[in-house]
Amino acid sequence: MAATILIADDDPVQRRLVENMVQKCGYETVVVDSGDAVMTLLTSADAPAIDAMVLDLVMPGLDGMGVLAKMREAGLNIPVVVQTAHGGIDNVVSAMRAGAQDFVVKPVGVERLQVSLRNALNTSALKGELQRIRHSREGRLTFADIITRSEAMTGVLRIAQKAAASTIPVLIEGESGVGKELFARAIHGSGERKSKPFVAVNCGAIPDNLVESILFGHEKGAFTGATDRHTGKFVEASGGTLFLDEVSELPLAAQVKLLRALQEDAVEAVGGRKPVKVDVRIISATNRKLLERVKDGQFREDLFYRLHVLPLTIPPLRMRREDIPHLLRHFLARFCAEENRHISGISGEAMAHLSQLEWPGNIRQLENAVYRAVVMSDHDQLGIADFPQVSAQLPTGMETTSAVGEPLVLAASHSNEPTLVSGIEIPIAPAATAAGMLGMLTNAGEMRPLEELESEIIRFAISHYRGQMSEVARRLKIGRSTLYRKLDETADNDSMRGDTNDAG
Repeated sequence: MAATILIADDDPVQRRLVENMVQKCGYETVVVDSGDAVMTLLTSADAPAIDAMVLDLVMPGLDGMGVLAKMREAGLNIPVVVQTAHGGIDNVVSAMRAGAQDFVVKPVGVERLQVSLRNALNTSALKGELQRIRHSREGRLTFADIITRSEAMTGVLRIAQKAAASTIPVLIEGESGVGKELFARAIHGSGERKSKPFVAVNCGAIPDNLVESILFGHEKGAFTGATDRHTGKFVEASGGTLFLDEVSELPLAAQVKLLRALQEDAVEAVGGRKPVKVDVRIISATNRKLLERVKDGQFREDLFYRLHVLPLTIPPLRMRREDIPHLLRHFLARFCAEENRHISGISGEAMAHLSQLEWPGNIRQLENAVYRAVVMSDHDQLGIADFPQVSAQLPTGMETTSAVGEPLVLAASHSNEPTLVSGIEIPIAPAATAAGMLGMLTNAGEMRPLEELESEIIRFAISHYRGQMSEVARRLKIGRSTLYRKLDETADNDSMRGDTNDAG
């Protein structure tokens, strides 16, 4: 899902011109005609997610300077590019002091506007990453620090926010790398215990003979090597939250003692003489199906029901592909700052391909891929070649232009070999379609099936717009998710037809 840009201008002609330019840059647009409409949109309960704004300074009613002031009062940190017909230094200084990120003078060219928006989005992403890192270190992460635009995450966030308002035990399930600890920290940082400790324990990384000591503590001399007294993680987290990551890996002996600690709100150190009362909120996580572990006899059923009070399942990245462009932008901003690299962005083709990979390692794998690309790239824009996961999937016959930053061009082909579009095999369109003509009848003079015609239209559009999937979806007037679904169906139907022909 591309970044969404809000355009505010009272002049309908100028508004339409800017909207067309912003869409040509590959962004989604939301358009309003006044400053009052801007604030109504941004402060409404069902406000859409806005990544940046192009704001006209001179408007009747609430003008651009008034919008900037009200945004500051409301705590809205959306990056703003102001535009004005008067490029005087006073106007520029006033707008920048009021919080604008950049300014352009009417009539603005598409290249100048693209640079301003790209810089605004990159700066916003970097600020967001720095804030997220600071909040994580200070134990103040909230749900606002979770990067997501996916509908698949809406229900998960709603449940997590309700969980944060209480001390109910939460079990977070999900594949490795989906962000289970981030959610645990957000639940802690959004609740009444946010000023208290958040203690994380990776249960799968503790040797079996040290689990009880690390969780519950030990007295000096309790066993060989116990030269000092250790309080244990439960006591460290008292008053706050204890996060038991990979809880399914706990040995059965430790599970018994953990169950008792949860039942009695007290722990007994190894070698201790009496239990110590603790006040701990438990959040646990696992990348396994915990119920299956119970059925296999590897996890206690009574402990399972103690932890599985409020289950929370985080979908894998392949189920929320809309989040990938936003995650890419944030990771790119952070790693460019850390590595002191000046990379302007990621090409549209690379973004489309990355959005269609399976990412079995989820967000962690995506993050590492961007890190590697930033370190290894020799260009000022990341392309497909900077991501080996994508390059490995490119079929023979697909070539890229030599100029850095130019869009990927599908090489002309007169064979029936399939090409790869966003990770999906699609046969090359027939020559007639490639020339912009669509045959309506079969060789027998009958009408061709509708799905076959639709398939050729989609293939032609992808070739015509050089693989820019946002532009393809916009021109066909369908959502990107619908486009990808139809691509899947097209590939499946072509495969079935091929199997039928082989059988014949």
